[in-house]
Amino acid sequence: MQKLRASVFGLNGNMNFTKSAFSEHATNFNPEDMQVQMEGKNCIVTGANSGIGFATAECLASRGATVYMVFRNKERGEAALTKIHSNTGNKNVYLEVCDISSVNDVKSFTSRFCSKDVPVHVLVNNAGLLEANRVITPEGYELSFATNVLGTYTLTELMLPLHEKAAPDARVITVSSGGMYKSPLTTDLQFSGDTFDGVVQYGRNKRIQIALTEKWAENYKDKGVGFYSMHPGWAETPGVAKSLPDFSKSYEGKLRSSEEGADTVIWLALQPKEKLVPGAFYFDRAEAPKHLPLTGTKNSHSAIDSIVEKFGSFAGL
Repeated sequence: MQKLRASVFGLNGNMNFTKSAFSEHATNFNPEDMQVQMEGKNCIVTGANSGIGFATAECLASRGATVYMVFRNKERGEAALTKIHSNTGNKNVYLEVCDISSVNDVKSFTSRFCSKDVPVHVLVNNAGLLEANRVITPEGYELSFATNVLGTYTLTELMLPLHEKAAPDARVITVSSGGMYKSPLTTDLQFSGDTFDGVVQYGRNKRIQIALTEKWAENYKDKGVGFYSMHPGWAETPGVAKSLPDFSKSYEGKLRSSEEGADTVIWLALQPKEKLVPGAFYFDRAEAPKHLPLTGTKNSHSAIDSIVEKFGSFAGL
């Protein structure tokens, strides 16, 4: 089954996820969708120092939004912040330091940020990683799971009161990946197998993000907050080059730019919520299927309730 999933995913990816596919899909884009300014809107972008996160923060800032860029590394964050100030002329862009892989750090950050008592119109959950080896955080969690899932869950849950202040225009956009197409939802959150596979674990994490977005949309449907996930396509970013060097090399010249990868994030941030489907998964400015044919992942999302219970226990929420 795993080989079949990989084959179906590879075929779909080569047809739809590349730079040339973005150009083809863009012929159907409505330019007016992006002609929206964001003055007076507060946005948080995690993992904003490079790649899709940086491109997202820069695009939001260029539209006049107040942007809070969340970084793990203060020095790299300051360099990115200076660049966005220079490129956009928007001085309402700020640096926030937080290691998303640490539940305690996320709790400290959200406590500090909530004291600002500002409405949060857009939260972009972009921070993530693909770690080839099994690494355990000081809090005892596998690093990929801690970053991609547990930290993202904790941040989103604790930010909900500030999203409610921005209702009914508030929205949470989680950057997932096409890698999830190869993975059914599993309750083996920290990869208990003897031989760790970082690519498989990444796909599992990204599948959880899709199911979790559905659950948030269901749980908070009366809060005035929209929850959406998206796939950026195969983009040429520092993270991809580091984590998947062979893939990056073999697709040299065929990968999307960071700006093209961020395009649907920005589109989701700008659209009237009436145009969007709660809990849906988006790709190239359109709702996309969450499962591919023949991959056997479709019925796996029923496990999300038990998984969310574990998250609450892990995060102490």
